[in-house]
This record gives sequence, structure tokens and C-alpha cells, in this order.
Amino acid sequence: MTVEEFWQHFKATHPEVTTDHYDAYGMGSTDAFADQLALLIKRGQKTATTSAKDLYTPEEAFPFVGEYNVILDGSNHPVCVTQTKVVETIPFDQVSAEHAYHEGEGDRTLAYWRDVHRKVFSSFYQQCHREFNEQIPCLCEVFERVD
Repeated sequence: MTVEEFWQHFKATHPEVTTDHYDAYGMGSTDAFADQLALLIKRGQKTATTSAKDLYTPEEAFPFVGEYNVILDGSNHPVCVTQTKVVETIPFDQVSAEHAYHEGEGDRTLAYWRDVHRKVFSSFYQQCHREFNEQIPCLCEVFERVD
């Protein structure tokens, strides 16, 4: 099933959804990691995510409250639909233990979250010829699986 077919099926079974706007994406830096994160979202364990705000391109829209998202696995197949409930910009070194817990990964501690995100963000910044630091603005997003 294509992403568009998946979205249309979702809308047909959720008549309260009147928008045609949605974003479709996978999470993680590898296909295997994207598979793992998509499964955590589908199970309801992962209800938050974080991205580096200043690495968005001018063409990319920031996540926004109310937005629907089709979550993709590592093969770009749709897995489920989420809806964004909260978006906050928070410096990396001020992301809370609560947010880390809701990200649902590893042992769900802030120490684990910082270790993983420090490595991932450092790699992304390096690819953009920029330098990661502990005060980068992070988009901390909380979502709910709705399908």
C-alpha cells in the first residue's frame, strides 16, 4: 500500500479528519533503527520525538500542533498515523527527563537520551558542515498514535 493509499484509508475510517494535509516520514538514521522506532510508536511506547531545529531547510515546515503524520518503517512503508499534540523549542541541555521517557527508547532515561541524541545530532551537524553544541535549539514534539 502506498503512503497516499494508507492516508486515504485512514481518512475513510476517521470521518472526523477533514484535512488533506499530512507529513510522512521515518525516524532514525538507519533502516533498522527506523523499523524499531516505527514499532515503538505503533505499540504506543514512543509518544515523543526531537529534531534539531536549525537543521531544517527553508523548504521544510516545522511540525505543528494538530498535524497528522504517517509514520514509515525503514522500507518507507506506512505503519501508523500520529497527531502532533505539543511542539516546544528547548535547548539540547534543557530537554527534560520526562520528554526523554516519552521518547520510549533504550532505558528511557535522560542520560540514555542525551548519549544517543548527542551522537546522532553531531553526525547530522557534521554532514551540514556545522558544529553541534549542547545549546542547539531542539524541536521537542509530543504526539498521539491515532491509527
